Formats: sequence, C-alpha cells, structure tokens
Amino acid sequence: QATAMSVDCLGQRAVLSGRRFLYIVNLDAPNEGHRKISRQSKWDIGAVQWNPHDSYAYYFAASSNQRVDLYKWKEGNGEVCTSLQGHTRVISDLDWAVFEPDLLVTSSVDTYIYIWDIKDTRKPTVSLSAVAGASQVKWNKKNVNCLATSHDGDVRIWDKRKPSTAVEYLAAHLSKIHGLDWHPDNEYTLATSSQDNSVRFWDYRQPRKYLNILPCQVPVWKARYTPFSNGLVTVMVPQLRRENSLLLWNVFDLNTPVHTFVGHDDVVLEFQWRKQKEGSKDYQLVTWSRDQTLRMWRIDSQLQRLCANDILDGVEDLIDGISHLPEPDKTLQPQDAEPQHNSGHGDEEALKEDFLNDPLVGKKTDQLGLPQTLQQEFSLINVQIRNVNVEMDAVSRSCTVSVHCGNHRVRMLVMFPVQYPNNAAPSFQFINPTSITASMKAKLLKILKDTSLQKVKRNQSCLEPCLRQLVSWLESVVVWRTAWAFCPSLLGELYKLQWFLCVAKHCLTCLWSINAEELKHEHIFARYLVYFTRPMTMHRAVSPMEPTPRSLSALSAYHSGLITPMKIRTETPGNLRLYSGSPTRSEKEQVSISSFYYKERVSARPK
Repeated sequence: QATAMSVDCLGQRAVLSGRRFLYIVNLDAPNEGHRKISRQSKWDIGAVQWNPHDSYAYYFAASSNQRVDLYKWKEGNGEVCTSLQGHTRVISDLDWAVFEPDLLVTSSVDTYIYIWDIKDTRKPTVSLSAVAGASQVKWNKKNVNCLATSHDGDVRIWDKRKPSTAVEYLAAHLSKIHGLDWHPDNEYTLATSSQDNSVRFWDYRQPRKYLNILPCQVPVWKARYTPFSNGLVTVMVPQLRRENSLLLWNVFDLNTPVHTFVGHDDVVLEFQWRKQKEGSKDYQLVTWSRDQTLRMWRIDSQLQRLCANDILDGVEDLIDGISHLPEPDKTLQPQDAEPQHNSGHGDEEALKEDFLNDPLVGKKTDQLGLPQTLQQEFSLINVQIRNVNVEMDAVSRSCTVSVHCGNHRVRMLVMFPVQYPNNAAPSFQFINPTSITASMKAKLLKILKDTSLQKVKRNQSCLEPCLRQLVSWLESVVVWRTAWAFCPSLLGELYKLQWFLCVAKHCLTCLWSINAEELKHEHIFARYLVYFTRPMTMHRAVSPMEPTPRSLSALSAYHSGLITPMKIRTETPGNLRLYSGSPTRSEKEQVSISSFYYKERVSARPK
C-alpha cells in the first residue's frame, strides 16, 4: 500500500513508498519485476522526492514522522546514506532546491522550516520560523533564494538570506491549502489549491488580490503547472469513487478542462512529469492512485497546443492543418475482397491497425462497441434527428448537413481527416444556402469545434453529438427570438409587473375594492390581472354580511378595539404568524386576516 510516489530527473525510474518497502519501478518496462528496498519503521512515508539534478540523480529523500532518510540507488541496489533529524513534530513536506543540488528544505507541524545541506547533516543551515505549522513548502523555479510555504489558508514567501521574517504574506484561502506550485517561467507567480473548492493564481507582489480563480465543485488535492505552454493539471477529491478527478486545464481559459484523464478507479495520490525523450515532442504524465495502479499518459503536440496562450487560434490552426492532410484512396474495398496495396489506403489501414492494437485504446473501444471507422459511424448514426437531413459520403470522408429551424436554414460541409477519431477533429464549413448571420456562424462554429475536440481527444466519434448540439442551439435561438418578437415590450412590462407586485405586497387591497374602470386607463396594469387568494383549507365565515378589512392597515381599527370582528376563533400561534407576519400577541390582541376565516375541519364543540 504505497502512499507516495516520485519520478527521477532522468525519466527512467519511479519510487513507490510504503511502510515496509520502497519499490523502484523501471518506467521503460513497468511490467517487469521491480526492485525493492526494505525499511523497518512503524510510520508511513509522508513525502518522497528524487534529487532533480543529473549529477545527483541517484539520490532521493523520504520523510517519515520526524525524520528524513536520504537514500542512494545505484547499480540496482538501494541503501540509506544518512538521516536528517531536527523537527519535533511530523514532517509535512520536503523539496529539493532547483539550482543547488546539495540543498533540501523540509516543513513541519512544529512551525519550523529547515534548509539542509546534505554534505553536513548534523543540523540545518537555515531555520525559518512561523507562527503556524506549514503543510507545503516549494522552492521558486526561477529565483535561487526564494521559497514559499503554506500555513492553513495562508502563504508566506521567504528569502533564505533573510530568515528572520517572511518577505510577503498572502491570505490565499479560507480553508486549508493542499497544493502549492510555482510557475515554471515567472518567478512571481504561483498557484494554490485548497479545501475551499478552488485553485487561485497569485502574483506575490500584489498580495491583496489573486490574478485568477478556478472554481470547482469539490476540494482540490493538487494543482501543478505543466512543463509546456500554460497548462495546469489538477487532482480533485471526488464525491464518488469512480468520478474522473485528473484534469488538464488552460490557465487562460478556465471554463472547461481541455482534457480528462480517464482510467483510475480511485483518487490520484500523486502525479509527476517524466523527462522528454531525446527527439520527441511528447510529454508523459506519471500518476499513482489509491487504486494501487501506476499509469503513464502521453501528452502529444495537439494537447499541448490546446494549452497555448490563445486557445481559439490554436484550435483554428489545428483543424486547418488536419483538413489539409492527403485523402486516402477513394475506392472502397468489399469486405471479402483482397486489399489493394496503394500508398494512401495502406497508410490508413496501418494507422487503423496500430490504433486498434493500442493496449489502452483499442481494447476499450472494442469492449464499448464504439464505431472504429468512419463508415461504421455513418451506418450507426441516428438519421431521425428532428429538422436534420444528413448526406453521408464515406468515399470522400465527408457529409453534408442541412438543418431547417424556424426562419433559419443552415447547410454545412463536414470533412473528416484520415486519423479521425484518433485525436483528429473534423472541419466544419458553411455552404449555401445558409441564412444565419456572421456572428451566429462564429458562435455555432465554436460550439461544434469544442464538442468535436472534447470527443476525439478521448478517441470517440463526434458526428451525432455535433448534430444534436447544432439543432439544440438553433432551436434555442428561434424560441428566444420568437418570444421577443411576439411581445417586444415584454421585458419593460415585466419590470412594471414586478414593481406592482412589490407595491401590492405592502398594500393587500382586496380585489373587489379596485375600480376596474380606473385600472383600464393605467398603462402599467395592461393585460395583467393580479389577485390574492386564501389557502384551500380556509373558508369564508358563516356570516357573509360583515365585510373583510379593505387593507392590512385597516386592521388597526380592530387592534384599537373600535371594531370587533365576528366570532374570533382561537388559532395556533403558527397560523397567526403565517398571515400576520408579526410576533404572537395575547388572546385579546390576536386580530389578523385569518380571524375572518375558519378552517375547513372544525373541532368538536364541548358538551
């Protein structure tokens, strides 16, 4: 039952730490037998981290209770080199210095932050003291002397050359901070994730106001910047076990995640980035979950471009580039015929075979019964979608969609690239006759592109979801415009009606006391009838001759004793408060509108 994980700076190994053993996993061959280092301790490991410098790549540190053990892994064997002891309470976090390979910082509940030099481990070289215990500590990735610590919901910025006091304070969150990470390119920017269901971005030179916020529905366990562009990876604490909690975001567009990593069955405990292989543009994200599985996720150039500064321009360039790929041979082969070995068709078949043989994608696609080719998707599509006509051509890998909704007519050409749906989205182009405006076209294109990208990044077909989005959006536009065309002054009159109801709330005038002739000439009451009723359980008194009060203010006469209502029945205080809205009065003073009605079920008279 490993509780912590770390990936070395060379991208070759990962260490999984449990109470009895430390497991060393070869990331190039993760299914092969892994090595382990035994340990004798009754405490779990709270944090583990490899040294980030190539010259010290075989060192890693692991914290356990009040101690940090330094391990050396070389030539397939691991051993404890030394231990760092100085804290009096549990160590909460540790972090190797980015620029100095000998320095390690540790934070603890005992309110101290220690900076250690592994060449002299007898005592810490620098001691930072705070009022509250620290839960996170991280070195700045651009400034050699700067580091940050989190204390409950606050963040403190330190300069190791001035250890007596913090350089800056941030009142970051109202609840405990679980994650802290510096921006890889900006020395003043950092991100914090908290129990208060949010991720906040800060420039510590402006500590009073955060730069941006990512609101979430659940607490955020970790939030870290990606090594490329402006991406952010978050780990949520889901309410249900199988909910997807690992998300990739663009920090410039936090409305929706650009990718969801689906696979783990429980909460992700730790994730780290693997070093890029030489000559490769792809990144790999390594995750360790409470379901006791280690997974590696490939982040290709398309996903990286979704995290670019201007996401819309990136998507446009991506789709334009995909749509210009060479098309396959336009001759479809019968299922029982011998395949022809031309270059276009051969490339498509090889790509399709590689895709279906992928252990993480192909098997799941088969099990879920999803279409694996464009021809299969065309054959399975629901052609009964209202107001939609689809002309499909599998040979040219395209389809023409016609939608007629109200006074709007849309005709669109959809082109599917060779790689579709393997992380390759179709392109959408309006053709004549299309009657919607240019702004409506832009909005509709954005909806369709977002929908298609969301599907194809999971290797799912997107044509039918796009068609449904198209119809739904057009119908909503038609309904909205029809409503306002029918009554163009409806909005203003709704405000007038709202004003009238507010006045009526304070002047509960009975309906029959209003002069209808006067209302006929009042513009604010045109076409509206407002009336007040009593609850179904209340009925008029036996004697209909005695009038009810004209208004709520008329009850003052009854309170003064000048007028006595007919037979006042004893009611419960709750019923009186329901109508009068005032505190319970004595029995002689209990006069309200409810006094003029009786309940349907009358209690038996005393004998």
